[in-house]
Amino acid sequence: VQLQAFGGGLVQAGGSLRLSCAASGFTSNSKNMAWFRQAPGKEREFVAAIRWSSSTTDYADAVKGRFTASKDNAKNTVYLQMNNLKPEDTAVYYCANYYSGSYYDTKSYAYWGKGTLVTVSS
Repeated sequence: VQLQAFGGGLVQAGGSLRLSCAASGFTSNSKNMAWFRQAPGKEREFVAAIRWSSSTTDYADAVKGRFTASKDNAKNTVYLQMNNLKPEDTAVYYCANYYSGSYYDTKSYAYWGKGTLVTVSS
């Protein structure tokens, strides 16, 4: 599985960005995806997950109501729409392909894309 995330950039607080993650090489039972982020000096943390077959989503409390995960089946692409961004959202954002275990645990993911930097200025 290969993942490529893009769409990061510099935005002012209150602004919006949409991240995309294009995936290739999926096997039939491993298409569930998630977004994580890692701020400087901090551990990588769960942001959102989306189940491919059901489109159900899950979010970290810090982003609920502001971020929305979605997908395009035809393009094998997942998205993270980020609204009302805050300076504390500044981080490198990663998409990851779920393997097994807790969706909140980085160890549950078999493949990771290269991160895309999101910087939110105050």
